[in-house]
Amino acid sequence: MTTGIALVTGSVSGIGRAVAAALIEDGWQVVVHGPDSDQASQVAAELGAIGALAGDLADPRIPAALVDAAVALGGGLHGLVNNAADTARADIEGVDATLFDRIMAVNARAPMLLVQAALPHLRAARGGSIVNVGSVNAHCGQRDLLAYSMSKGAMTTMTRNLSDALGGERIRVNQVNPGWTLTEAEHALRVREGFPDDWPNRLPAWTAPSGRLIAPEEIAAIVALLMSDRIGPISGTVMDAHQFPMIGRNPPKTTT
Repeated sequence: MTTGIALVTGSVSGIGRAVAAALIEDGWQVVVHGPDSDQASQVAAELGAIGALAGDLADPRIPAALVDAAVALGGGLHGLVNNAADTARADIEGVDATLFDRIMAVNARAPMLLVQAALPHLRAARGGSIVNVGSVNAHCGQRDLLAYSMSKGAMTTMTRNLSDALGGERIRVNQVNPGWTLTEAEHALRVREGFPDDWPNRLPAWTAPSGRLIAPEEIAAIVALLMSDRIGPISGTVMDAHQFPMIGRNPPKTTT
């Protein structure tokens, strides 16, 4: 299995942390990233990562700085996971230009700039793997995630475009779109919105047919597979990782 140095953005909690752990288990040397340097350093120590970086991806200077720092830590770069995202909520009446611009900067522009900065190093390594963590919200999204959903639609297009552009250089670009995943942040958010503390045990069958939500480690397993050479030259894949089809599904009707 081809491994090497990998930078995982937004990897101090949730899906990102699970991804970093899965890659380390697969033999990658991982550089973790988060908004706070102390937290990033603590997570890196806990996981056995080779280093920790911090920076706000809304700043257009940060992506290149992160790549440069990751290369300095590991001596090269062979993989990139674009996981960090701003998930601020707003519907069409609540979104403003400032919020929209920040979400697009973090969720769409920063992944593009990270790939741009990583390219010389991936080319020097004669290939590499990029995995973008999108969302099933890219298909439509819930009404209070308008800008977020738009940003994940942009990421999907970027994944396919870059796969086409870079395939001849043996640089693979794939994407996983997680469905509803039970992270600590998601649990806390729903409680703040008025859900009972045990809400994950009260889910209706139409939204969680298995009886539970997806675990971060289950999404991480998919990312680790897409990052590895176990899938050969496969590139340009955008995989919906949910419990049911996202397109064309017509759930049972009920009055209760």
